[in-house]
Amino acid sequence: MDEAALINDAKHGDLDSFNRLVIGYQDKLYNTAYRILGDSELAADATQEAFISAFRKLKSYRGGSFKAWLLRIVTNACYDELRRKKRRPTTPLEPLTENDEEMESPRWLTDPGASPEKQVETFELEQAIQNCIEALPPDFRAVVVLTDMQGLDYKEAATALKKPLGTIKSRLARARLRLRDCLQSVRELLPAAFRLDEESTL
Repeated sequence: MDEAALINDAKHGDLDSFNRLVIGYQDKLYNTAYRILGDSELAADATQEAFISAFRKLKSYRGGSFKAWLLRIVTNACYDELRRKKRRPTTPLEPLTENDEEMESPRWLTDPGASPEKQVETFELEQAIQNCIEALPPDFRAVVVLTDMQGLDYKEAATALKKPLGTIKSRLARARLRLRDCLQSVRELLPAAFRLDEESTL
């Protein structure tokens, strides 16, 4: 059964169809929440809250990108968590299980055939990336996660965040500059395309 049929059935109260939608999107929503919140427990709470909210609001879904619609809901749930907790800055939690590590790792960082040394470097780089993401203001953080990590285009991100297209482009450009500068402290771990040329800054 295709996604449109599942959505239609779920709108009419078919819980099994909604559960199949949940299975298809739960990792994507969790990854989004984890990147915004930087805490696995808060991310799990936000993801659960987002799916509950999505089920309640499903009849208001009027078409378009279902992924963007869900990501808007989970992003709002993350904002709610940030407001409720007023969290103090923390370092990201280390993955507790192999499954958690796989879920929280960007695909371009994973390499099952990597040497132990390379795996350590990859883990250090992921920690640095998460630290830099958490250092961004929440509005910048959300747009980076939705576009650069979840693959939404500018228009979808604008819809998900309910912001003008120009605002999304501006925030993303500024966020990328901040991330680039932040990550120069671990520049030796970055792929070559992401390194700043030290000589060009002299």
